[in-house]
Amino acid sequence: MTTPNELAWTPAHKLREMIASREISPVEVTQASLDRIDRFNGQLNAYLAVIPEQALETARAAEQAVMDGDELGLLHGVPTSIKDLEPMAGVRFTSGSLIYKDRIADTDSLSVSRIKDAGGVILGKTNTSEYGHIGTNENRLGDACRNPWNTERTSGASSGGAGSSVAAGITPWAQGSDGAGSVRIPAAFCGIFGIKATQGRVPRYSAGMDSWHWFNYSNVGPMARDVTDAAMLLQVLAGPHPDAEHLTIQETPPDYVAALGRGVKGLRIAYSPDLGGVAVDPEVREAVGQAAKSFEEMGAIVEEPRFRIDSPEAMFDLLMTIWRCRTYSVSGALLEQRELLTDYLRDGLEGGEKVTGAELWHAYSRLEFYRNYVQEFFKDYDLLLTPTLATPAFKVGEHPAVIDGVTVPDKLWGFTPFTYPFNMTGNPAATAPAGFSSDGLPIGLHIVGRWGDEETVMAASKAFEDARPWADKRPAGFE
Repeated sequence: MTTPNELAWTPAHKLREMIASREISPVEVTQASLDRIDRFNGQLNAYLAVIPEQALETARAAEQAVMDGDELGLLHGVPTSIKDLEPMAGVRFTSGSLIYKDRIADTDSLSVSRIKDAGGVILGKTNTSEYGHIGTNENRLGDACRNPWNTERTSGASSGGAGSSVAAGITPWAQGSDGAGSVRIPAAFCGIFGIKATQGRVPRYSAGMDSWHWFNYSNVGPMARDVTDAAMLLQVLAGPHPDAEHLTIQETPPDYVAALGRGVKGLRIAYSPDLGGVAVDPEVREAVGQAAKSFEEMGAIVEEPRFRIDSPEAMFDLLMTIWRCRTYSVSGALLEQRELLTDYLRDGLEGGEKVTGAELWHAYSRLEFYRNYVQEFFKDYDLLLTPTLATPAFKVGEHPAVIDGVTVPDKLWGFTPFTYPFNMTGNPAATAPAGFSSDGLPIGLHIVGRWGDEETVMAASKAFEDARPWADKRPAGFE
């Protein structure tokens, strides 16, 4: 008999097999996850809303489908969670904001619908920064979300609750979203795997003229302890939809699970420890350098070419100009209740209000230059390896203003110089656990691919996982 603790650390694809073969029940698995929420959420604050009755009802229906011999979806009977920037009908939907602390969604997002259709059992809504606006998980709804490896440290954000939940063994996988690193930041800090697919690979419903914009940084993506699990969840999330926004990639996505066995032999891989000059903690640099050597050992050709799109300050200014302008254009009315906003969201909205047309035009021109630079770079290389983040997880509320003796452009974002450039260019990018700092905190390896080529990113991630397994490493107190 499989114990609840064993279930907590069993990969999702194994749970799916065990459910299909009637070795375990979806009800049993779901109850084990709900019990871990009861046990650990007080320490982590990973969940803003939990829906046990609905989850168990879904699990019972999943069990009946197995008994009836029905065709089973790819996620059938396996628990997961939804980040609270995504609506789920009938469930609390705060967007991490005190303004919406009592809002109930009246519809499902497209990603929620696809997870339901694939048989996933949704446990609740995970914690996020307000409107996903910074890379750590503080909001005004309660305590910050905590990192299972050290609960004094940040989980990262904005998919911080998702990362914390997976790292603590509450769910084997989770839905996140990534607008400037918001899947990869918490995945790296929490010692799990996460991937942002190519811009447009995972569709969103068209939101109409009020929210329309030609460029969307944010991508819904999977977070998991296991690369195979992430591939399965990405398979469910990806692909065109008739009601999606026009930027959606219309081609049927490849078979991500089938691609995992391709390995990296013969691939030409670039390694950049600092993107041409950003500040990086020495322990991070060392761990990621050792990870890059693993790819040589696996038969890849690893080189260290010059990679520098622009200065860290210029990259950050570009991100903020477009992001703040977009946020203000869509959500500027929130300033009518500015006393309820976090400082960072209020500052972002006010900054967006001040952006001129000339500044925005210049930003889009620079963006096109960045995109062209990166796509030209990938004509010579199959992958780019970097650190995922410039530091390991720091204490909650203590964002580093100085990294390795260098003052960063903005302390709220200075630890993320490797993630947001590839939201701006749209390239697929994943983070995989590469090791630990001297005080036991996870360090992430960033794996970036060509536009449209999640397959190679996933295959390389799986090869690295096989060479240097990480899923057996669990935070103390959550084993």
